[in-house]
Amino acid sequence: MTTTTPVSPNEAVLTEALAGLTAHPQKTLPPWLFYDQRGSALFEQITTLPEYYLTRTERALFAAHSADILRQFLTPGAPSGLPLLAPDPFTIAELGAGTASKTGLLLHAATLLQPELLYQPIDVSPTALTTAADTLTAALPGLTVHPQLANYITEPYTLDHPSISPQGRPSQPAVRSRILALYIGSSIGNFTPDEATIILRRLRTHLQPGDALLLGTDLAPSRQKRLSTILAAYNDAAGVTAAFNLNILTRLNRELDADFRLSAFAHRVRWNAAESRIEMHLESLVPQTVHIAGHRIHFDQGDTIHTENSYKFTDAALEAQLARSGFTPTCTFHDSTRSFALTLAHTL
Repeated sequence: MTTTTPVSPNEAVLTEALAGLTAHPQKTLPPWLFYDQRGSALFEQITTLPEYYLTRTERALFAAHSADILRQFLTPGAPSGLPLLAPDPFTIAELGAGTASKTGLLLHAATLLQPELLYQPIDVSPTALTTAADTLTAALPGLTVHPQLANYITEPYTLDHPSISPQGRPSQPAVRSRILALYIGSSIGNFTPDEATIILRRLRTHLQPGDALLLGTDLAPSRQKRLSTILAAYNDAAGVTAAFNLNILTRLNRELDADFRLSAFAHRVRWNAAESRIEMHLESLVPQTVHIAGHRIHFDQGDTIHTENSYKFTDAALEAQLARSGFTPTCTFHDSTRSFALTLAHTL
């Protein structure tokens, strides 16, 4: 029997930072490094900005369609508006849950169907998970929250199918509940198509027949959605997104004793039409050398660190991504301008 020594958080940060900052020709840092305590707080602030339409639009979709999402999850093809009686028992899980502010709308609708409900949020931020658990359990009696502190990209996680007596049928034996797994906020857009496939296939291994994925995706520019609207969402006038981007360097300074000078880097946003994605970069404003864990990282003026992608999906690209990952779309909910999509997809 062999054992492995757990990797400390700082070791994981160091490994990722050195791999990305020594890459050629493009230096990179993985977006999960954004989410230390300050980064998570800054992102929550971003979601309230007037330019950041994504959260506002997705929240409106949850407000309008939560009952229909649950109906289509439990009974695919059921007509909208009909009451859903005695549903199969289910639980809701979420990757990258954060404070679960939008998810609360769906959980409220779910507790109307199943008053005793388990919610399984997974996130890298202990502060966000604590906030989510405290807020949701106070608002929704009967809700049980089992949070998991994990990086769902690099660390193992579990999803439970608890055995529950079917609603309205207490005399029948308890049955294993179904899982509705949420991956919302357009988080999947932060990854290349190949990376996204790995994440979704990994999630698929935790799911069983009858389970489903609810995927939130931002949509590509179109006649109804201007590119300028997308660009503004990542370069707000108040500079909050810039602070969020630069905070990744602050984290490296704190955790790895690096010596990045934040004033020597600037937040940059680019549209990569060929890849249908927004790119966030940190541009070196001067020639400089940064020290990190005994390594010297040189920057010419104008060199950038590529910190984040945000892919924008067409309908065809979204369907292909789901198919590659072991899911088949059941239904999709759009806003009136087709800026954003919530897609319910069942397991193949």
